[in-house]
Amino acid sequence: MPKHGKKYRSSISNLDLSARYAVDEGLKKALQAAFAKFDETVDVAIRLGVDPKHSDQMVRGAVTLPNGLGKDVRVAVFCKGEKEAEAKAAGAEFVGGEDLVEKVQGGWLDFDKAVATPDMMAQVGKIGRILGPRGLMPNAKTGTVTFNVAEAVRELKAGRVEFRVDKAGVLHAPIGKVSFGDQKLLENLRALLDTVNRLKPSASKGTYMKGLAVATTMGPGVKIDPLTIRKFLEG
Repeated sequence: MPKHGKKYRSSISNLDLSARYAVDEGLKKALQAAFAKFDETVDVAIRLGVDPKHSDQMVRGAVTLPNGLGKDVRVAVFCKGEKEAEAKAAGAEFVGGEDLVEKVQGGWLDFDKAVATPDMMAQVGKIGRILGPRGLMPNAKTGTVTFNVAEAVRELKAGRVEFRVDKAGVLHAPIGKVSFGDQKLLENLRALLDTVNRLKPSASKGTYMKGLAVATTMGPGVKIDPLTIRKFLEG
């Protein structure tokens, strides 16, 4: 039996999966290969020249994409006092203190992103084992542990993407929807790559961005020539 379905095989019939394309051309190829009936998400995988086993080579951060992600982001804010009103006014769907922590402890996880004020982190730490594996744990390095909850909520809803290199040295991040078209996606990709480039650890030696691939949710991965990334960022 074939490994992939008929639609997938048809989508790659005019695509050389072993080739490496310039950034803009590769993105267009990935969009052309999209075949699902729904509006697929466009994802990027970046292979970095770092060893995440060493703390001084960990790459982690966040970027607000200029054109957003094309989806509604449900935000939960762990805070108390006057910060609750600020969070609600900024558009947070779920706001609370210890009551919200207890709700998560009970198995509720009906949100996409989480923000917490510093004075709530002792309580939020109790549910770290629940939030952490799901990528929902607030973190100061990504701007989600802050007293400025209003700004954090607005950024998350506007299309703020958090990223972290995995054990294999690969960083995964979404850059929008197929319906955005190549120009908006290129703008989002430039913002992501620029941020990742600026976060290059001083301990990282040699080539930093070793590989890059773009793919839609159901589509094939299209390889990008890493030598074209610098030109793309300068363009």
